[in-house]
Amino acid sequence: AMDPQQCMLLEMSWEAIEHAGIPAEKMRGSRCGVFMGIASLDYSYRMADDLSAIGPNTATGNTSSVASNRLSYAFDLHGPSLSLDTACSSSLVAFHLACQSIRSGETDMALTGGISLHLHPYGFLIFSKATMLWKTGRCQVFDEAGDGYTRSEGGGVFLLKDLDQAIADGDRILAVVASSVVNTDGYKSGLTVPNPAAQIQLMEQACEQAGISPDEIDYLETHGTGT
Repeated sequence: AMDPQQCMLLEMSWEAIEHAGIPAEKMRGSRCGVFMGIASLDYSYRMADDLSAIGPNTATGNTSSVASNRLSYAFDLHGPSLSLDTACSSSLVAFHLACQSIRSGETDMALTGGISLHLHPYGFLIFSKATMLWKTGRCQVFDEAGDGYTRSEGGGVFLLKDLDQAIADGDRILAVVASSVVNTDGYKSGLTVPNPAAQIQLMEQACEQAGISPDEIDYLETHGTGT
C-alpha cells in the first residue's frame, strides 16, 4: 500500500545518517528538520485504476505530506517536516528551505533531498500531449535541434548541519553550502517558458550572497529540458 518513493526516502535517509557517521539513536528527540521534494503521485494513480485495491493504509502510503513525516516518525525527529512540490525544482527548493531553517536557528540539522519515480503511464501521456517530450529519444540540451526533454528517475538525501557545529562535533564534511537562492520567473511569454532575465538575476544574487565572483566557479550543473 506504500508508495515506493516513501520506501526509498527511508532507505536513503538512513544511508545519509550512516554516511555522516552519526548514530541514528543520537538523533532521536532532536530538532532535526525534514525537507523533501516530491512532485509525483504515480503510485496513487495505480490505486485509482483499481479501487478494490484501496485499503486502510492507502492514504498514508500515498500522501506527499507523509513522505517527509514518515522520516520524522521513524527517526523520532522533532523539527519541521515538509514535503515540497515545485515541479522540477522540488528538491532544490527543499534544500534551500533546509538551509534557511538551519541559518535561522529553527533546526540544528536537517535531512533534505527528494525522489522522483515513474510508476504510471499518466506522466508520460500528459507531457506527450503538451509536446514537452523528445521526438528523437534524446534530450539535446542547448542545441537548436532541441525538441523536448527525457524523463528520468532518481533520488538523493543530504544531512545538513551548521558548519561550526559540524566541525565542533568532528563530523564528516563533504561540502559547504556557500549560498542558496530561490526566485520565480513571474510573467513571461508563456506559463512554461523560461525567463532568462529572472534566471540571470537569481545567479547574480547567489554569487553576491556567497561573496564569490562567477570567475571563481569551476563547475556548473544545469537543468536543461531540451528547449
